[in-house]
Amino acid sequence: MKYIGAHVSAQGGVENAPLNAHKIGATAFALFTKNQRQWVAKPLTAESIDAFRKNCDELGFQPFQILPHDSYLINLGNPDADGLQKSREAFLDEMQRCELLGLDRLNFHPGAHLNRITEEECIRLIAESINITLDKTKGVIAVIENTAGQGSNIGFRFEHLIRIIEQVDDKERVGVCIDTAHAYSAGYDLVSPGGFEKVFAEFDSVVGFQYLKGMHINDSKKELSSRVDRHDTLGNGTIGLGLFDKLMNDSRFDGIPLILETPDEDRWAEEIGMLKSMIR
Repeated sequence: MKYIGAHVSAQGGVENAPLNAHKIGATAFALFTKNQRQWVAKPLTAESIDAFRKNCDELGFQPFQILPHDSYLINLGNPDADGLQKSREAFLDEMQRCELLGLDRLNFHPGAHLNRITEEECIRLIAESINITLDKTKGVIAVIENTAGQGSNIGFRFEHLIRIIEQVDDKERVGVCIDTAHAYSAGYDLVSPGGFEKVFAEFDSVVGFQYLKGMHINDSKKELSSRVDRHDTLGNGTIGLGLFDKLMNDSRFDGIPLILETPDEDRWAEEIGMLKSMIR
């Protein structure tokens, strides 16, 4: 079964996220459990945690249908010791928030080498950061998101993702999220005839579908191999609707949250309805 939703607002409290998802006809959702542009936030209150769990139960959202996202400030591969420590502390806080909310996965951008260390050194730091955090938490999977390859970001090749996973001690608590716009911008041709099949055969060969814990369903404003991260409304960008029709009818993408991060939230209900209508 396909679980389709969007990255909804948690303004006013995390307990509002499932309500906002339900309003747009979503069967999955993403959220920030704290302000994504601040390093430190107030702890979640018991009342907010209870209300979040109650709303999820009443509206039929189970943990595997929810894909929280961590702060954009975090860089788990930061070559600067102080910056790395700050990122690790913030990432641990994010994982602990997921624990409290009863969530089983946390999506994050792996990190960037800032042109000061090699890719391999950055990958080692990212894996080390994940190991440190998993040792201090339980039940939450660290879900690495592929990137578009802007700047010095790691994660724009499937090989980056598996090299991180290989260095994570607990393979049961690490996974990946594939963002369609990021993959296309990074050079994975999901559009040309046979491209979808070729790209995901490569993904399965290099990483493995057993690690796929979620997807971000986005069109792209930028061209193939642009290495620029700019999302677009489904059907308005350079990817087009053919890819999303294929995704909706491929059982390999069942049972995970499929999350819109498209720029016009007023169209999310329409986009969710369109994706559901593609299922044959």
